[in-house]
Amino acid sequence: MDIFTSMQISSSALSAQRTRLNVISSNLANVGTTRTPEGGPYRKRQVVFQSSNESFAKHLDNASKQGIQGVKVAEIQVSQAPLRTVYEPGHPDADETGMVHLPNINTMEEMVDMMNATRTYEANASAIQASKRMALKALEIGR
Repeated sequence: MDIFTSMQISSSALSAQRTRLNVISSNLANVGTTRTPEGGPYRKRQVVFQSSNESFAKHLDNASKQGIQGVKVAEIQVSQAPLRTVYEPGHPDADETGMVHLPNINTMEEMVDMMNATRTYEANASAIQASKRMALKALEIGR
């Protein structure tokens, strides 16, 4: 394991959390969207993470590390949770009973997910800073 391994692992987490924050932002921006190009209201998106061993060289290197892996976004799923419905007969997208189907997004859950993504991003940025400080201290040994 070289000195850059921890930085590579943390940078994979930074990238994954950035994607997660983009998806959360999209969900929050579309909390009231009742029309999409696909038809119907917007549906919540969710990021699915998986551990990552991206190249053959990394596979070889990880064989010696046994279990130390980065993370990557496996996919962005569309939530199949039921849509919210509200009675609003004057809305242009209301059905014949006056019910409007709204996206299946809970603003509070999105805010909690956003805070979690932000804290995870900060923790990994701190891990990179710690690795950088350790590398600089190692270079000072040779002086």
